[in-house]
Amino acid sequence: MIALIQRVSEARVVVAGETIGAIEGGLLVLLGVERDDDEARLRKLADKVMKYRIFSDADGKMNLNVQQAGGRLLVVSQFTLAADTEKGLRPSFSSAAHPSDAERLYEAFVAYCRSQGMVVETGQFGADMKVSLTNDGPVTFSLRA
Repeated sequence: MIALIQRVSEARVVVAGETIGAIEGGLLVLLGVERDDDEARLRKLADKVMKYRIFSDADGKMNLNVQQAGGRLLVVSQFTLAADTEKGLRPSFSSAAHPSDAERLYEAFVAYCRSQGMVVETGQFGADMKVSLTNDGPVTFSLRA
């Protein structure tokens, strides 16, 4: 399971011209689910996302996590993160989870984050989404579990 996280001052997801998820301040989480991922792996990654200290404290150092900074999450499914790009000039998606498994784990990731007290907005699994953001920093990290 892969999460590309970006510290944002704002982010939104639009489907068919309608905003379906938006945050002001927090993390945009692009979530890729791989074939062998399971509930234990998603909890480990979700905990890492929520506890990763990439927000500035009073001294300007990255010492606060998203909850401590009063931020929110915008979680968007992104199967292309599971692409194998080692060979050739066309990505292979053989390591990506089957869509039904990926959707179940994506929804479980969101539910777990909410159960930990996070305010979570989402994209729409499998939809053609337009994602816009203002990356704060810029600060971007790729996390795996």
